[in-house]
This record gives sequence, structure tokens and C-alpha cells, in this order.
Amino acid sequence: MSFELDLRAFVEKAKGNADQVVKKVGTDMLAKIVERSPVGHPELWKSPPPPGYVGGRFRGNWQVTFGAPATAEVNRIDAEGGSTKAAGAAVLAAYQSGINSIWLTNTVPYAMALEFGHSIRQAPQGMARVTAAEFQQFVNNAVRELDR
Repeated sequence: MSFELDLRAFVEKAKGNADQVVKKVGTDMLAKIVERSPVGHPELWKSPPPPGYVGGRFRGNWQVTFGAPATAEVNRIDAEGGSTKAAGAAVLAAYQSGINSIWLTNTVPYAMALEFGHSIRQAPQGMARVTAAEFQQFVNNAVRELDR
């Protein structure tokens, strides 16, 4: 599961701060997706968890790439989301004009199920779709913040 941010759509609005706006929007959207990502709670499951289960694999597998989506999982379990956000922010810090797309991708096999309502208690409307629908808000906030 992934989505692409079309960067050309708002570069004009950002004027001279385009790179900073892109980095801020990408970082903020990633943070929101990670925060909205469900973390397994075995006490809510119908079946017992596998031995040694620790929640946070899905949350830890959000990845940021330029130009094309990630295709492999990362070995990161991150129930709180801090490491995932930091890794994504580090990638986004390298953004520069000329890069046409930023991909926020989660490659775990059950990502689509979670996006489309499998986690009724934590993310009934998904994470990526809800965040993508708020794109213009993220742009407006970034432009406003950088204009200060």
C-alpha cells in the first residue's frame, strides 16, 4: 500500500520556500500516517497471538522514497512510531527541487487489509486515504508556518 504526493501541484503556491514546504508536508503527512497506523493488541484478537508476538511491525514499516515506491519490508518494530518518523524525516531532509514524487509506502502483506478497515477499533477508515484527503491542509499549514 502506498500513495504518491504530486509535488508540482503546490510548488507555485510555495514560491521561494518550495523545498522547505515539500519537506514539511512530507514529514507531517508521514507523522500523521504513522500515528494513525494500528498496533496489534492481542487481547482484542479472537485467536491467541503467535509466540513472541510484539506489536508495531506495521507501524514500523512505513517507508519514504523518491520517484518510486519501496518494494521490500524493513525489519523495524516500532509500536510508538518514533523511529519510523525519524527514518522518514532523514530521507525527506535530502529532498531537493527536481524530485517529482515522494512515496509513503508500507509493504507488509496485510497493509491493504488495514487500510480498508480490518482494524475496526483503531483505524476503521484507514490511514493513507484519510491523510491524503487532508493534503491541502498540510500544504496550507506548511506555507503559513514558513511564512512566519
